[in-house]
Parts: sequence; C-alpha cells; structure tokens
Amino acid sequence: MRNYELVFIVHPEVDDEGLAAVVETVKDLVKRDGGRVAKVDLWGLRRLAYPIQNLGEGQYVLMHLHLATEGIAELERSLRLSEQVIRHLIVRLEDDALPEAEEPQAKAAELPEPSAEQVDSES
Repeated sequence: MRNYELVFIVHPEVDDEGLAAVVETVKDLVKRDGGRVAKVDLWGLRRLAYPIQNLGEGQYVLMHLHLATEGIAELERSLRLSEQVIRHLIVRLEDDALPEAEEPQAKAAELPEPSAEQVDSES
C-alpha cells in the first residue's frame, strides 16, 4: 500500500450534514478497496482561484490515505461521478519524505556558524 493525499472540493451549497455524508462516502470507498484513511482535515468554505461550474466558492477537504494502486482508479471514477464533488486531486506521497516544517530546520542545523575572522574579512 502507498500513501496518498486527496484534496477534494464539495459544492458550497451542501450543508454540514451533507458534507459529513460525502466524507463518509469517500472513506467507505477507500475501505472497500482495502485501504484506510489516516487523517481527515476539513478546511471549510474557501474562495476558488477561478470559477468551476460557475461557482466562486467551495468546501475543501484534505485526506491522507493508505491505498493500493489499483484502488486509486476506482476512487477517482467515483469522485468524478459524484455530483457534490466539483473537483479533486490525488497525489502520491513519498514514504520517506520529511514534513515540510522540519526540512529547513534540519538544513540550518547542518551549516556551521561563521567564525569571527570570517565575519571581519567579509566587511
């Protein structure tokens, strides 16, 4: 199984109960194909960068999935057929990738601090 990140936009007129139902439907699709949902993050109603189906806003949902490669095609097909989901994107995550917040700190720790002589010679 591989790690994936799924972001999908739900129609802005769907209420909270409807949004919960859409999220549960997507979870069931993942579980049906033998995968599991590691994390669900509801971003809420946000303005779209450009109109999609003449809509200017949408409810964003982020999911982290563990799913076999064969299950991705079925998940994408089901998301395309859903009337509530107006756009989706699935991205495969690297298994050994560090979180983005930790990378700059790790690189900064590897660099040596300049000595007093180096600082004086640069001036």
